[in-house]
Amino acid sequence: MSSSRAFYVTTPIYYVNDRPHIGHCFTTLVADAVVRFERLLRGGDGATFFLTGTDEHADKVVTSALAHQSTPQAWADQNAAEFRKAFAAMGFSPDDFIRTSEPRHKEKVPRLIELMIARGDVYRGEYTGWYDAGQEEYLTETAAKEASFVSPVTGKPLQKRTEPCWFFRLSKFAAPLQAHLEAHPEFVRPDARRAEVLGRIRAGLNDVPISRPVTDDPATQWGVRMPGDPQSRVYVWIDALFNYLTAVDTPERRPLWPPSVQLLGKDILWFHAVIWPALLMSIGEPLPGTIWSHGWWLAEGRKMSKSLGNFIAIEQLEAYARRYSLDALRWYLLTQGPLGANDADFVHAKFVEAFNADLANGIGNCTSRVGNMIGKYFDGKLPVDAAAAAKASVVPGFDWPALVAGAVAKATAALRACDLQGALAPAGELVRAVDGYINVTQPFKVAKLAPDDPAKRAELAAILANCAEALRVAALLMSPAMPDKMAQVLREWSCVPPAGAPLAELVRLDGSHALRAGTAIAKGAILFQRADPAEPPPTAAGATDRPSS
Repeated sequence: MSSSRAFYVTTPIYYVNDRPHIGHCFTTLVADAVVRFERLLRGGDGATFFLTGTDEHADKVVTSALAHQSTPQAWADQNAAEFRKAFAAMGFSPDDFIRTSEPRHKEKVPRLIELMIARGDVYRGEYTGWYDAGQEEYLTETAAKEASFVSPVTGKPLQKRTEPCWFFRLSKFAAPLQAHLEAHPEFVRPDARRAEVLGRIRAGLNDVPISRPVTDDPATQWGVRMPGDPQSRVYVWIDALFNYLTAVDTPERRPLWPPSVQLLGKDILWFHAVIWPALLMSIGEPLPGTIWSHGWWLAEGRKMSKSLGNFIAIEQLEAYARRYSLDALRWYLLTQGPLGANDADFVHAKFVEAFNADLANGIGNCTSRVGNMIGKYFDGKLPVDAAAAAKASVVPGFDWPALVAGAVAKATAALRACDLQGALAPAGELVRAVDGYINVTQPFKVAKLAPDDPAKRAELAAILANCAEALRVAALLMSPAMPDKMAQVLREWSCVPPAGAPLAELVRLDGSHALRAGTAIAKGAILFQRADPAEPPPTAAGATDRPSS
């Protein structure tokens, strides 16, 4: 992940043939958290950009529209609105939401393909292959045979098709693609995905069709036309990939290019890690910094599919948010989700376990303990500067300046290595360190001696100030995952960071943002009410919901 001045993160753009579910929301949540973390690190330089959107020129959009007695555009409008609504419900903050049916996109695609034609990278031909109608893509003869001539995704039979088309000379870019992946190991993450892509490139690349014929079938008339050929439309995948460029192809946004990180599920890795960079090489554009391909969510141990009817829809996610809070849902998805090469299982019991361990018994209980003690022993005011407290209370194993600096350094390094879970983990380590420190120093016992012993009162003040300062930093580091709850902590502790201050400045113990004597530390409302493991999962209808804390 690049640390250059411009930081541009993308998600795939999502098909509008159906409504959003956990897969769409997860990728977009990861992007949201990554860009929030990047903004936290950078402060207010304004050089971050987060793009998501919808892919609307697919055949199945037309099929779905006809099945619902709608037009493709009206159906796309309806479902694009559903994606916007779902993303707002999940607390996402994209800078732009692009739709491929918008003029700003579809008018630029033919010009990009004209450039490829002019460079000799696109030519006319005829294609025969095995077509996966559900995924709207062709499989090679080898891939089709390995899949027993059924779709690896839907299980439906592949269709043998021959049709006139335009080809892209993908084979021309095999050597430069291989060289780029070998020279830039960060280009495809995680490493298992990079190895997969390199293996396929080394086995040889064939030229690929990038158009589909226009016929009397209404499904074939929806899409962007090939330049100079009204009887051919741009293959939906090629059309869609260009969105990352068309969205920022303006004078104001051009400095953002290329993307720092592009997030996507493992099922679309080939298009993004091979075809997409080859297209960019053809038109002379710099390549993205990192293609980050995560795994899939399972549902209680089973792969999600329409046939099983077990997709975790946005309504189910909203039910979890109502019961446990939106931030708790975001935390679970990000810390327990399939960010690496492996899939992850959405299990209610695991959700409750993580909720109680990390949130109710973790940051929630710890901030409550410290806030209550400051309220009880010092009338809700921080009794001493955090910087002075760090020098006054030296306990073996608890060098607070080093612990805090180490947490920030580890979080920053992990984010740069495309390890979001690793970037969030140090905050939890700080919280556990505070709990351990309280257990060792026992401020409640020191408090019994403090009224008659000024030295004990000073010791108590230093202990609680150290705890509060460490939790302030922990809240900052957790805020990309839990923006609302951590903002609540910072607000109640009178330490809301000013807009534009970078993290390195915010966490300096000798800086102006560290907690000072006299800062009001409110007890505050309970952040996370402990969950009952015996409680059944929340329902989409909300029948078993309880008020969220």
